[in-house]
Amino acid sequence: MPNKPNKPNKPKAQKTMTDHIITFTIRLIVAMILGGIVGLEREYRAKDAGFRTHFLVAIGSALFTLISMYGFADGVKDTSRVAAQVVSGIGFLGAGIIVFQRNVIRGLTTAAGLWVTAAIGMACGVGQFYMAVLVTLLILIGLEVLNRFIPHIGSSSVQLSFSSPSRKDVADAIMNIRKIVVDVISYEIKNKESDKGEYYKVQMEVRTKHRQRNDRILEILKDFDNVNIIDVE
Repeated sequence: MPNKPNKPNKPKAQKTMTDHIITFTIRLIVAMILGGIVGLEREYRAKDAGFRTHFLVAIGSALFTLISMYGFADGVKDTSRVAAQVVSGIGFLGAGIIVFQRNVIRGLTTAAGLWVTAAIGMACGVGQFYMAVLVTLLILIGLEVLNRFIPHIGSSSVQLSFSSPSRKDVADAIMNIRKIVVDVISYEIKNKESDKGEYYKVQMEVRTKHRQRNDRILEILKDFDNVNIIDVE
C-alpha cells in the first residue's frame, strides 16, 4: 500500500506560537517590574529620572533584545547587533541627565542607574531572570542599605550663604553646621559695609546626607536672631 502523505501538525505549530507569546509576555512584564523597582528608589530621592523613565528603559531594552533574537529570519547573521546598540544608545539618555553646575557634577548616579536598568531589561529579554533579580537587589542594597553605614555614600553638596553683624554669631553658626553635616567642603567669611554698618557675609559649601535635605541647616540658622539667610540650595 502506498504511504499516505504526512499531514502538517498544525496544533503543534499553534502551541509553539502560544508558548512564544507567553514567554515574551513574561519577560517584558518582569523587565517592567524590576526596572520600576529601581525607578521607585530614584523617585524617592526626588530625582528627575524616576519610576516611569526607568521602567520604560527596562521594558524597551527587553523588547530590543527580543527583536534581535526572534525578529529576523534565520539567514540573517549577527542579529545581536541590535541588542549591542542598546548598550551604547542608552548613553545618550544618560548624558542628558548629567549636569555640571558650580563646579559640582550632578546626575551621575541616576545616569548610571538608567544604564544598569537597561542591562536588567536585556537580561529579562534573554530569559536570565535570576541575574536580573540579583542585580536589582544589589542596586537597592548599594543605594539604600550602605548609606546607613558609610556616611559619604548617598551624600549631596549644599551651598549656602548668610550674613550677620555679629562675628560671634557667625562663628557659632558655622560651628553648629559643622556638627550635623558630613563634611565642610569650603567656606569663606567676608567683611562688608552697608548703610547700617559693618556686617559679615559667609559662603559655605557642605556635604550632607540626602535624608537631611536643607531643613536641618535652615533650623540652625533660624536659631540666631542676628543671622540673615541669603540662600540655601
